[in-house]
Amino acid sequence: MKKWHCLLFVAACMARTVVAQDSPVLLFPNGAPGETVRLIEKADSDGGKTGGEAVLRLSNVSEPTITVYHAPEELATGSAIIVCPGGGYNILAYDLEGYEVCDWLNDLGITAVLLKYRVPRREGREKHEAPLQDLQRAISYVRAHAVTFNLNPQRIGVMGFSAGAHLSATACNSFQQRTYPVVDVADKVSCRPDFCLLVYPAYLDKEPFLIAPELKVSAQTPPTMLIQTEDDKSYVNSSLFYYYALKEAGVPAWMHLYDKGGHGYGLRDTGARVNEWPDRAEDWFREIEVIQ
Repeated sequence: MKKWHCLLFVAACMARTVVAQDSPVLLFPNGAPGETVRLIEKADSDGGKTGGEAVLRLSNVSEPTITVYHAPEELATGSAIIVCPGGGYNILAYDLEGYEVCDWLNDLGITAVLLKYRVPRREGREKHEAPLQDLQRAISYVRAHAVTFNLNPQRIGVMGFSAGAHLSATACNSFQQRTYPVVDVADKVSCRPDFCLLVYPAYLDKEPFLIAPELKVSAQTPPTMLIQTEDDKSYVNSSLFYYYALKEAGVPAWMHLYDKGGHGYGLRDTGARVNEWPDRAEDWFREIEVIQ
């Protein structure tokens, strides 16, 4: 990474620390399950632009963390959402689908929890196996500390983008069994999300008209909203088939399907109608009483 990119990243992190209030929390203080080598994290903004701005990409994450972005006291609703950036399970789009999203949620009165999960994919393990451990742990940790964070433990949701949306959906269908050894008392509480928002989700389908086998949709799957465009050719069926599975299981579900917009737009203005999706998400948050 170029030296000036390093400096920009450090400055951005320092600026975010002031806004976030809380320092990053190490999810597995004694080392994440299955990790034998500590990777050297990398950050760069050379991976192209979205909405005219560069995208900050993190890689080589072996120590997963959460960072809590508290909603302003005068707006706080007691709800929280754990944010899962995308990046194909190889990198994390940490600004585009991370802290920019946290700012938006804070403006709605929702406490945002940014998850830095393990990437890239681990050899010999399913692409989502290690990240699912990280997300399950994050959900339990936030719920167990709900009083400290001034949260309602029954209004803790997840949201994700692309691969992060697949991760979120997997957590919504895998909460019956914890995928890592118990760390502390936080793991005694449920890791089931109370609701889920999926934005241009990837990997939810396996074959025509079938969803991925790790997604065991049932009536206990949390209420879900999906944002998708028809011209996102690689992943439009990912949303359509998952929505159908939710409907068949009787899970409350919303889906907004736009004609154009592609993939990877986040909250940024790319000139497409799909850029209005945050307004539709706000409507849904009110519908399910995440906000008033």
